Amino acid sequence: MKPDRRAVVAAVLDRRPDDLLVVTGLGSPTYDVAACGDNPLNFHLWGAMGLALPVGLGLAVARAANRVLVVTGDGEMLMGLGSLATVGVKRPGNLAVLVLDNEAYGETGGQASHTAHGVDLCAVALGCGFAAARPAGQAGDLAGLRDFLIGEPGPVLAVAKIDRKEVKRVMPPRDGHHLRLRIRTALSGAI
Repeated sequence: MKPDRRAVVAAVLDRRPDDLLVVTGLGSPTYDVAACGDNPLNFHLWGAMGLALPVGLGLAVARAANRVLVVTGDGEMLMGLGSLATVGVKRPGNLAVLVLDNEAYGETGGQASHTAHGVDLCAVALGCGFAAARPAGQAGDLAGLRDFLIGEPGPVLAVAKIDRKEVKRVMPPRDGHHLRLRIRTALSGAI
């Protein structure tokens, strides 16, 4: 049985390091991270499909002392496959990517995504030069996922095959200007 998306994200963000930067992709990944609690070091991308990984890469390069975790969906990752190649070339050791793969385009009606037809995002990431990539397809596979994403030298990518069921949306702030200023202030503060 595939794990619940919310449980996967909660397990990864359990005992979250104080200096962890989290960039969330469009839709459900944002709701899942928000369900774990609001944090000024979360940067939610509203309506910027395909840009979660490029933004995460920029933060990882600019903030080498911080671990950067990108939480995105399979549809968004498929849209931005070129960004995997750019990450592979830059090779930031502090960057981790969690792809929540329900094998569907959830924001546009649930059509089957390419991963439902066999596209292997772990193989693509490794082919692009990621240090490591790991699937997490069953609830039992989640053991160690947090340690892999938070502690393994990057860039690393994990693909969690998740259940397609909808869960209640937890809405973080939606004002892009506010979110930009909030993370900027947090990064210029005690970190």
